[in-house]
Amino acid sequence: MTTQAHVALDPARVQRRTVGVLSGGVALGGLGVTVGITVGGLLARDVAGTDTAAGLGQTAGVLGAAVIAVPLARISDRAGRRAGLATGYAIAVLGSVLTVVAAVLTSLPLLLVGLFGFGAATACGLQARYAAADLAAPEHRGRALSLVVWATTVGSVLGPNLAGPGADLGRAFGLPALGGAFAISVVVFAVVALGLLLLLRPDPLLLARRLRGGGSAAGVRPRRATVSAVRAVWADPRGRLGLTAVVVSHAVMVGVMVMTPVHMGHAGGAEGTTLRVIGLVISVHVAGMYLFSPLVGHLADRAGRRATVAVAAGLLLAAAALAGTAAPGAAAQLGAGLLLLGLGWSCGLIAGSTLVTESVDDGQRPTAQGGTDLLMGLGAAVAGVAGGPLLAAGGYGLVAGVSAALVVPLVVVWAATAADRVPAGGQRPR
Repeated sequence: MTTQAHVALDPARVQRRTVGVLSGGVALGGLGVTVGITVGGLLARDVAGTDTAAGLGQTAGVLGAAVIAVPLARISDRAGRRAGLATGYAIAVLGSVLTVVAAVLTSLPLLLVGLFGFGAATACGLQARYAAADLAAPEHRGRALSLVVWATTVGSVLGPNLAGPGADLGRAFGLPALGGAFAISVVVFAVVALGLLLLLRPDPLLLARRLRGGGSAAGVRPRRATVSAVRAVWADPRGRLGLTAVVVSHAVMVGVMVMTPVHMGHAGGAEGTTLRVIGLVISVHVAGMYLFSPLVGHLADRAGRRATVAVAAGLLLAAAALAGTAAPGAAAQLGAGLLLLGLGWSCGLIAGSTLVTESVDDGQRPTAQGGTDLLMGLGAAVAGVAGGPLLAAGGYGLVAGVSAALVVPLVVVWAATAADRVPAGGQRPR
């Protein structure tokens, strides 16, 4: 299709198609991500023989999502969202294959490398939300972004419940039980990568730039461009609050969530039964993360991004208190706590991501978004790697308490931005 034909397209119609394609991709991709997340820590624990390794396994995936987000953003900046997202899912296919091989060989180093690559799928799911906002009208950015986040519900709620069947599949093919889940992920990620390559046309970012006359940061050295873009975000009160919201929300969520399956595993019981109960609790958590996203997007557009960030802080604190006081076998209390944790994450991610998007122009936007996801992932990686030692030292309650303390910086920045003003032509953080 020619450039002239792209420009002649109705942007509203292209936006609807873009949101539909992205929603389908992240719905299926979410299945592959969450089935792996559910058993990733348990697999690392079994391979290494210690609970501390469970935190390392989850952290490898989180760190992979963070680090890989930057080159994927650069690819998107140069060649469009389609190229960036398809590349990311291809990396996730390779990571999933390595994880299965590591399970067979009982090799922790290879497992960590595989989980690092597996994290690329998480990076793609997060960057897809930004792609949904490329062509959206300013007053509808929160809604557009939230619809793609919401679509993740389908696969993400089903994914954890495939942990048990995945174990059965692994045994049927002579694989370690927990390795079967990642075999499912291999197929899922390959289908998503191919689907995005074929269907995400015209590319939303490239079309948005043609319509608005914007450029890219492709001529700037990658590291310098990322630092410059993140500084631009931080210089704007909207960006400062948004960046803090996504980093804190993700760190708290990961800190509590990744240690929950290990905590529940201490309740004892048959492996198959325990996995299914863990899968159910994680499904409730994932439902909180994604199921109510359209309502959160509506709240961010109508009540304001700033008010939604405040709701996020309150929910994260309540979640840490409820989950942190639950016994390993208290599945109902843990499920309720993780539901609130997911809701708090959703509010922080959607409102914060919208603020970040609005704080920079089209030319810096993909790089700024990639830098934001890098910081978000690094914060979560620290929370994840600390989870194992904290669990060993003081139990699950200590993990939840330390995670709750991370909300304090968000409250401080939220209060500080109340009196800030943004550059001419902008608005206060709403």
